[in-house]
Amino acid sequence: MKLYRAMQTNHFTIRPKRIIYHLFILSLPILVSTPCLSQIADESSDQIWTVGHNRWTVEEEYRFGKWVDENITEDFFIRYRTPTDCADAVYAIRWIYARIAHLPAAATTKEGKLIGHWSTKWKHLPTHPEWQRDQRFHAALLHILSETWTGTLPLDTYPIRISSDSVTPGTVLCMTESHCGIVGHVSYGGSYGHPLQTWESMLPVKVRKLVLRTFFSSRPESKTHTGLVKFRWPALENGRWVYLPAKGHPFYSEEQYTAGFYEGYEDFVEAVGRRVDPVDYQPTEKIVNVMGTVTRLLRDRVPIVLTGHQVCSKGGCPEGWDLWEIYNTRGYDGMINLLMGRLSEITKLHHLDPEMVEKMMRAISIDISKNRSVTFYDVYQNSSWLSTHPKDSIEARWGLNKCETIQAEIRATRDTIAFVEATYGKRDPKYAKFSIHLEEEILSRLSEQLTKSECQIGAR
Repeated sequence: MKLYRAMQTNHFTIRPKRIIYHLFILSLPILVSTPCLSQIADESSDQIWTVGHNRWTVEEEYRFGKWVDENITEDFFIRYRTPTDCADAVYAIRWIYARIAHLPAAATTKEGKLIGHWSTKWKHLPTHPEWQRDQRFHAALLHILSETWTGTLPLDTYPIRISSDSVTPGTVLCMTESHCGIVGHVSYGGSYGHPLQTWESMLPVKVRKLVLRTFFSSRPESKTHTGLVKFRWPALENGRWVYLPAKGHPFYSEEQYTAGFYEGYEDFVEAVGRRVDPVDYQPTEKIVNVMGTVTRLLRDRVPIVLTGHQVCSKGGCPEGWDLWEIYNTRGYDGMINLLMGRLSEITKLHHLDPEMVEKMMRAISIDISKNRSVTFYDVYQNSSWLSTHPKDSIEARWGLNKCETIQAEIRATRDTIAFVEATYGKRDPKYAKFSIHLEEEILSRLSEQLTKSECQIGAR
């Protein structure tokens, strides 16, 4: 009953995870990780920004993580008109914070040169106390992004130990040699299925939304420097800025590359999850926390859908255009679908009462427009049919006219089959047979959905 009352009032809480400094901070090898305070740069007003006595420390890394957690959103780079791909987003987030906090920042270019905040190349451009209005900084940032890529990240980062005090927001995840992301949130209580969520961009380079994903990565390789890493700290040495040696950083460890790291775990993803959040949560606690996360995502989605419909409903906002990038909900919908699946998984795995879970879902109301609301259970039932396109009707955006959507998908699939038959039936019969088989499988699943949803079959 306590659980149900909590759901009725929609008071969702994720168990907080406090970072314990205590003896950890006091025991750090300060002489190794902190440059001598007497080494102060001979700074010029012509450089990108000044840092004075400011240097990266463990405390500054935690402040950076807090800033990432609170400020990076899916539309962050749209708001500041910054084009990105996956590596660009990672570098830009670090450089923007360093600029805000007046901390040292550096990057290794494709030619192997170290460039950083001390550069005077853009001295002809005006600067400004606010980073978003600083023309000099913006010009330098765009140059840095054009000169770096996933191949330079191993030179600018170091591998870290995997624990709750080291894997914080702002940590970089190199999934492969050609793709990376940055940890955006660390969540506990089973609210996402994994404690880490990453912000990611992609190719080609353009102004776009970031995508929030649940942590996923194959087993990291030490030779390619994949896995969980942090940015190295620039330090002043004999009047020149250089990087601290990788092993001189307080979080440095190569444990994730060892065979022992995986003992007792299914894979790298599970090993990371359990080391970051080792608590065994009760199934009902997981259900409450996942529902809380989804409810927040659904309510955050409402104004995007409403504004998008107002701006794009008359045929504007073609896919890929700026307005489509602003008002599509692809990132939200992907995460919502994933977490709805998580709810089903928890319910079945732990043999929870489906009627109890449904009652909890029906108790949550989402106002999707001024005069209309849906329940959490409505969205749960229709989540596969949420429309991401801003030009679609409000009903379509929330999966409320899924019968029409399914029927439209069926018609489109049949058209594809007819096209393949006409185009490749005689020219390349093997390809035609293969392609048609795939489309027929899709058609079969759609027909099952149509029947399961009790749609009017005659309308097909």
